[in-house]
Amino acid sequence: MAFEGLSSRLQDITRKLRGKARITESDLKEVLREVKLALLEADVNYKIVKDFIKVIEEKALGQDVLKSLTPGQQVVKIVKDELVELLGGEEARINFTPNPPTIIMLVGLQGSGKTTTSGKLANIIRKQGKKPLLVACDVYRPAAIKQLQVVGKQLDIPVYVNENTKDVKIIAKQAMSYAISKMNDVIILDTAGRLQIDEALMQELKDLKKDVKPHEILLVVDSMTGQDAVNVATTFNEELGIDGIILTKLDGDTRGGAALSTKKVTGRPIKYIATGEKLSDIEVFHPERMASRILGMGDVLSIIEKAEETFDLEEAEKLEKKLKKQNFDLEDYLSQLRQMKKMGSFSSILKMIPGFSAMKDVKIDDKEFVKIEAIICSMTKEERRNPKILNGSRRLRIAKGSGTTVEQINKFMKSFEMTQKLMKQMTSGKGMNKFMKNLDMNKIKDMPEFKNFK
Repeated sequence: MAFEGLSSRLQDITRKLRGKARITESDLKEVLREVKLALLEADVNYKIVKDFIKVIEEKALGQDVLKSLTPGQQVVKIVKDELVELLGGEEARINFTPNPPTIIMLVGLQGSGKTTTSGKLANIIRKQGKKPLLVACDVYRPAAIKQLQVVGKQLDIPVYVNENTKDVKIIAKQAMSYAISKMNDVIILDTAGRLQIDEALMQELKDLKKDVKPHEILLVVDSMTGQDAVNVATTFNEELGIDGIILTKLDGDTRGGAALSTKKVTGRPIKYIATGEKLSDIEVFHPERMASRILGMGDVLSIIEKAEETFDLEEAEKLEKKLKKQNFDLEDYLSQLRQMKKMGSFSSILKMIPGFSAMKDVKIDDKEFVKIEAIICSMTKEERRNPKILNGSRRLRIAKGSGTTVEQINKFMKSFEMTQKLMKQMTSGKGMNKFMKNLDMNKIKDMPEFKNFK
């Protein structure tokens, strides 16, 4: 996951700070040196790192932080505040025109993920009550049009195509007329890219911008390209003028620091981040929430938003009734497992929970949840509702049906029994505070969902 290396290093540093009752000026300099190394190792631009450290040092020394009762915590707060500022300060969303259609032009190098991102962006915009239209303006890359059509079909979002001309200005203008006739209030132009920036590419994009006058030009940046991401962002902004950035492939690079530098070098906000391969794996970029994630402080608001988008209200009410009766069975477990899968990878969700990211010995393998689903699906309805009847022969049959072993079935059932106990504690009237106080993280670490089945 992106920023994993940076996150790990910064969390170690902030943990040391919080534990200190007193911090000297030399302690602060040592801490800042570690922060500097962490940022540089994460591929954050050197000049940005230098300025970042300078600001933190000035604020820490200038506010009598070292003489305060909680200097460690105050330094951590300064680091977080400056990290939020580095990431953009406040969230920035698309500015929709009051006179539709709003035209959004996606630009970027070939391979940055523009076409898939076009679909993801259309998908998230549709959830805001809009009616988007995808437009195939990449007339050079083989199969680019077909790829956009496939993405559109998967999402049930219309795609405008004109294969009779390679003039993208004509295609875009015809698409505008088509959108108005079909009541589409957002047009997303999937433009052509190149393996590297060249004059022909820039001229075509400039001509398209001049003719179509897009309301938003969003640069799609591959976060795995290191310092090239900064160079690309700088050039596109200087040559074309961009309104925002979409970072892609944030699930594939443990560093990602160069991508964080794009906001600072261009002055343009990061508006969205793509966090996986699924067409639903895109989210609005919240600087403060991302800073909290990086520093291991969690991101509960994003979990709540994801849950509100994906969880079925009727199913949730049924589960609530069953929990009150302390009757949580394997059918309920399977239902919740499938609801959680819609929210994204389990590892990414857990990293948003305060405290979980600090548990480095807990390893989440999302593939194991596929095995768990196969195990439950290999049971009869009676077995799911009453797991106590799972004797040796039944477990052997389930193992064969799910492609697992009896040992794995036994481990999962122990885990499920623990889950049932946790659910009972939560609903027994003892209260959430007592539940959290008695929560044994060592037992949770032993659950097969949190480590590979071996």
